[in-house]
Amino acid sequence: MHNYPKRLIEVDLPIAEVSNQSRREKTLRHGHISTLHIWWARRPLASARAALLGALLPDPADPECPASFVNSCGTWLKKFRDERGGEERDWRNPMALRLGLLDFIAEFANWDHADERIFLETARALVNAAHEALGGERGTRPLVVDPFAGGGAIPLEAVRIGADAFASDLNPVPVLLNKVILEYLPAFGQRLIDRLRERANAVLEEAQRTLAPLYPRDANKAVPIAYLWARTIQCEGPGCGVELPLLRATQLSRKSPVAHVLVSASGRKVLTELVSGIEKRTTATVSGGKATCVRCGYTTSAKRVKEQMTAVFGGANTARLYAVLVEHNGARSFRAPNRNDVAAVAAATAAYADMQKRRPGVFPTEPINPTRPYANTRGISGVTRFGMRRFLDLYTARQAVAIVAFQDAIHSSLDQKSAADKALDDAVETLLHLALDRLVMQNTSLSRWNNTGSKIEGLFSKQALQILWDFAESNPTHDVMASWPAAVQWVAKVLQSNLILDHAGRVECASAETVPLPADSVDVFCTDPPYFAAIPYADLSDVFYVWLKRGLRGRDAAYFRDELVAKQRELIVTNSATGPSGEPKDEEFFSQGMTQALAKAREITKPSGIACIVFADSSTTAWEAMLRAVIEGGWVVTASWPVDTEMQNRTRAQASASLQSSIFLVCRPRERPDGQVETDSVGDWRDVISALPGRIHEWMPRLAKEGIVGADAIFACIGPALEVFSRYSRVEKSNGDVVALSEYLEHVWGAVANEALSTIFDGADSAGLEPDARLTAMWLWTVGAGRPSTATEESENDAADEDDGSDAKSSPVRGYVLEFDAARKIAQGLGAHLEELGTLVEVKGETARLLSVAERARWLFTDSTEVQRRVVGRSTNGPQGTLFSEAEMSKAAPSTSSEVGHNASSGTTLDKVHQCMLLFSAGRGEALKRFLTEDGAGTDTRFWRVAQSLSALYPPGTDEKRWVDGLLARRKSFNL
Repeated sequence: MHNYPKRLIEVDLPIAEVSNQSRREKTLRHGHISTLHIWWARRPLASARAALLGALLPDPADPECPASFVNSCGTWLKKFRDERGGEERDWRNPMALRLGLLDFIAEFANWDHADERIFLETARALVNAAHEALGGERGTRPLVVDPFAGGGAIPLEAVRIGADAFASDLNPVPVLLNKVILEYLPAFGQRLIDRLRERANAVLEEAQRTLAPLYPRDANKAVPIAYLWARTIQCEGPGCGVELPLLRATQLSRKSPVAHVLVSASGRKVLTELVSGIEKRTTATVSGGKATCVRCGYTTSAKRVKEQMTAVFGGANTARLYAVLVEHNGARSFRAPNRNDVAAVAAATAAYADMQKRRPGVFPTEPINPTRPYANTRGISGVTRFGMRRFLDLYTARQAVAIVAFQDAIHSSLDQKSAADKALDDAVETLLHLALDRLVMQNTSLSRWNNTGSKIEGLFSKQALQILWDFAESNPTHDVMASWPAAVQWVAKVLQSNLILDHAGRVECASAETVPLPADSVDVFCTDPPYFAAIPYADLSDVFYVWLKRGLRGRDAAYFRDELVAKQRELIVTNSATGPSGEPKDEEFFSQGMTQALAKAREITKPSGIACIVFADSSTTAWEAMLRAVIEGGWVVTASWPVDTEMQNRTRAQASASLQSSIFLVCRPRERPDGQVETDSVGDWRDVISALPGRIHEWMPRLAKEGIVGADAIFACIGPALEVFSRYSRVEKSNGDVVALSEYLEHVWGAVANEALSTIFDGADSAGLEPDARLTAMWLWTVGAGRPSTATEESENDAADEDDGSDAKSSPVRGYVLEFDAARKIAQGLGAHLEELGTLVEVKGETARLLSVAERARWLFTDSTEVQRRVVGRSTNGPQGTLFSEAEMSKAAPSTSSEVGHNASSGTTLDKVHQCMLLFSAGRGEALKRFLTEDGAGTDTRFWRVAQSLSALYPPGTDEKRWVDGLLARRKSFNL
C-alpha cells in the first residue's frame, strides 16, 4: 500500500466529548432530523459529524501531510479561536494544530453549534483546504458516500461540513427521508417551508369539514382531544359471560386533571366509572395476558384471551370507550362517554363500510408478516398472534377513515398546482404524506396512553409491534396531541433547522452492492450498515409503506409500486424472508452480501480514500460476519473508536454485555497506487500473534482513560487487533495453512481478557489466581461495572415471551448474562472451560449466566438451606439476596466453620471469598472470624486481592457489592 498521509481519525478522536453530545441528542426534540420521521437505530449527528471531519482532514502532525493544508489549518484555527476564544497555541506547530482540530471537532459535536456561522465557516474551509491539498480539483468538493443511508445522519452531516454527499438505500421509505433533506430543501429553501404550511392549512380545513361529524364538540363547545379505549372479552367464568373491558392500569393521569377509572360490577354488567384524584387500589382487569372478572372473580387464561382477540381481528372495533379527555378554554378534564360519542363511532363505522364498498383498495389490507424475524427480534409478527393479520387491523374504523380523509385532502390541495411550480409541489406532496405518517404511527389501536405525561405514545415504543389491551385515540383535526397541525409542525421545524445547507446531495434507491458511481471517485465511504439480526427494518417500515403507496401521486410514487417493501435483498439475518434465490437469510447470506457491498465500496473509493464503518452489536457471530466482510471486501483496518451513543437505562443494557457504544471502524483500501487490489501479501502467523498483545497493551489504557470498559472495550480493541491481521491479503502458518479470521479473533479475545485482568487487579500478576476468579472478574468487567444487576431476559419461546399487552416485566434474572460464544471465548482466553465450572456458570441455549453469590450457597455450605434462608430472608425468588437489618444480624446465632463446605485448605480463592460474603450477609460474625483467622482463609493475600477486585466490579447498590464491602471493612478488626 502507498504511504498516504494519515487522516486525523486514524490518529485520534475526542471520544469523551463526542460521546457526551451523542447521548445528549437522545433527549433533543424539535429541529433534529430524527423528528422528521421515525427510523430505527439512528446514529447521533454528533458522532457522524465528528467522524466525517476526522476522515476528511489529514493529520497535520503526520510527516506526509501536505504543507498547504498545514498552513490553511493554522490560518483557520487561529481565526476560529480569535472569534470564539480559548487556549492560545502556536498555530505553526503541527502538534498544536492536531490538538486544535480535535478541540474544534469536540466543540462542533455540540448540537447547539450545529448551525452557528463560525463553526460552519471553519469546517467548510478546512474540508475544502484538505480536499485541494490531497489532490482534489479546485472548485470541487470531496465526495462522501453512504449506501445504507437509513435516517440520513451521515449524508446530512457531509453536506453540512462542505462535502458532496451520495446517499442510497434499498428501502423507499428512507430514500424519501433523504430526498427531503438532501435534495428538496437545498433546492427550494424557505419556499418549501412556506408552501408546506400553506398547503397543510388547506388540508386541515378540508379534513375538518369531512371529519366534523366523527369528532363532535360537546354541548359546551369543549373539544375531545383523546379517547381512551379498552379491548373486551366475554368472561368465561361459569354462568357469567359479561363483557369485560381489559384495563392494565386504571390511573388516567398523575397531573392535572388527576383522575382514575373504577371498574365494578352491577347486575349482569361491568361498569367503568370516572373518579377524580389518585386511586387507592387498582381495579385493573388484565395482567400477564390473563383477565380477571370483577363480577365473578374468574380468571380467563392468556390462551383464551388471545383466542377471543383473534376471533375479532385484534378487537380494535369491539373495544369499549371508557373515558374522553376534553379541552375547553385552555382547561382539560376527563368525562365519561356520551351519546354524541356513540353516534360518532357509529357514523365512522358506516363511513368505513361505505368506503370499502365504493373505493376498493383504499384501506391497507396487505398481510402483516406472521413470522418472527429472529430469536430475540420480534418485529411486527407479535400482533398476528392476536388476530391482527392485516395492516388495516391496527386501526379502528374511525382512525382508518381519518387517515384516508387526510390523504384525500392532500390530493385536493394539490390538484390546482401550476406547471411552473410542479417540482416544488411534488416535494410538498411528499412532505405532507410524511407528516401524515406521524398520524399513521400515533393514531392506532396500538397507541399507548401515557398517564404520567398525559399524552399519546405511538405504536413503536420498541422496535416492534405489541398488543395493547387499552389504547388511546386522538382527534387529528384539533391542534393538540397526535394531530395534523402538530405533525406538520414537527416536519417544518426540521426543515427550518437545516436551512443552513448550502448545496444539495444526491439520493438514489439502490442496493449497496450496485451503487451507481464510477470507480475511484469517492473520497470517504462512511456508512452505518444493518445490524445483523437486531432490527427487521423492511418489516417495520411496511407500517408506513402501505399508506404511502396509496397516498403518493407525484414523482416519488414510483418508489412504491410493490405490494410491500422488498425484502429479498435486504442485508439482515432473519427467518421472516428468504433471499433472491429462496436461500435462507442466515449468517452466510449476511456476510456474503456485506462482502459484495464493501467490495463495491472499495471499487468506487479512491486508492487514497478512507472508509468509516459503524457497527454496534454485542453478538460475536454478528461481529465475525461483519469483519469477514471488511477483510474479504479488500479493506485494511487502521483504527477503531468507540463512541457512546446509547442511553444507560434502556432495557437491553441491563445486566448483559449490550454495547453502549457504536464502534467506528476506520479502513483503507488494500490496494496498490494504481487501484488494483493487493492479493499477494502474505503475513506470517507467528509474527501476527506476537505483535497482537503489544497492540492491545497500547490501546487499553487509552480506552480506560476515556471510561470505556467491558463489552465496549472488547469490541473497540478489534480495530487495533485487525490492523495487524488485515494488512495482509492472507496470513499463513508455517505449514502453509491459511489462518481464518475466526481463529485469529479467538486470540484477540484472549489478549483482551488478559490485558483487562492486569487492569482489574491493579497491574498485579493475575496468573497466580485460579481460573474461576479470573473468569468472574473478567465476566463482571465485560458486563460493565456500575450497571444494574438484573436484566429482563427474553426467551426464544414465542409462547413464553410474546407481548401480552400488559406492563408486567419478565422475571428478573439473577446473576450476569453473556452471549454463550462470548463467554466461551473469554473463558478460553483465560485458560478456563465453561463445562468444568457448573457451580459458577449456567449455560442455557445461546446464553451463559454467571450465577449470583446467593445461588452458589448450596455448593459452598454444608447447611445451605439455613444460610440461604438467612441470606435471602423469606423468599429465594428475587433477583438478589437482601441483607438482614443490623438488629437481625446481631441476633443471629453463631455458627461453626463446619457449615462451610470447604475448609481453608480446600476450595478456590473465589469460593472462600463468596463463602465469607454469605457469612457476612447472614450475620454469622463468629463463623466469619474463625474462617478468616483460625482456618487461615484471610491470611492469603490472593483472598483480599480477589475481594478488592470484586468490590470494584460489582454494580453499586447490589447486595453483592454491600456484602464484599462489609467483608473488606471487617479485615482491620480481625487484624488481617
